[in-house]
Amino acid sequence: MNIKELTLAVCGIAKKAGEYIREERRDFSPGKIERKHEHDYVSYVDKQSETQIVEGLRILLPEAGFITEEGSAQYNNEQYVWVVDPLDGTTNFIHNYMPYAISIALCQGERILSGVVYEIWRDECFYAWQGGGSWLDGQPLQVSNLPIGEALLGIELPYNAEQYGSIAHSLIEQFYGKAGGIRMNGSAAMALCYVAAGRMDGWLEKHIGRWDYMAGALIVEEAGGKITDFSGSTAYKAGNEIIASNGIIHRELLEAVKKAVSTI
Repeated sequence: MNIKELTLAVCGIAKKAGEYIREERRDFSPGKIERKHEHDYVSYVDKQSETQIVEGLRILLPEAGFITEEGSAQYNNEQYVWVVDPLDGTTNFIHNYMPYAISIALCQGERILSGVVYEIWRDECFYAWQGGGSWLDGQPLQVSNLPIGEALLGIELPYNAEQYGSIAHSLIEQFYGKAGGIRMNGSAAMALCYVAAGRMDGWLEKHIGRWDYMAGALIVEEAGGKITDFSGSTAYKAGNEIIASNGIIHRELLEAVKKAVSTI
């Protein structure tokens, strides 16, 4: 398997599905929304995008299984597994608010071999393969070198407000006025890519799925950044929480999370 060539082929699959999503957004109606959980939505666009992506990936690597957000394909302990989010940032999409993206990762056991994230409206394709660096449409990516006082942080607010509310309040209180700025963008995949590109310097979220972060995590790591779970472990791939940073501010993010979790 030539992992570089495979990654570039996945970029093509993601862009094709992105064209479909972009066209559907032009005439999208709120009446076409389904509710999965409280404040957690899905539409026929997510489902059709996933079907298209799965079909393309099956041709590309027939022996691989699938872990997908909308459950249109299965994983049966195959050696390789595609981890797919067909539309990350569905709430953004519904409101015609950027960013929203397609996220595709290829894994072998605990190894992330390849990651592709395609931001649909800006037509930007972020990608990485293990040992090959991180790229944005052919240009290499590198994380920033900013300290916390100049850092732009992403502190996301997941749907699980009852479990996470006190943590979120604590994190915002700790960094408001200390960091250079705080943002929420509604797409985990894109936030990770922004860290890799130096557009953000750190980002964290809990209660997310592997399809949300697997591709973006590799893109951050290959761009020189750091990824852990909330306890500081690099064994984050089976969990539902991520801290991503330029490495310089990682300790401060971990300390803030530890303090916030202690408030529960």
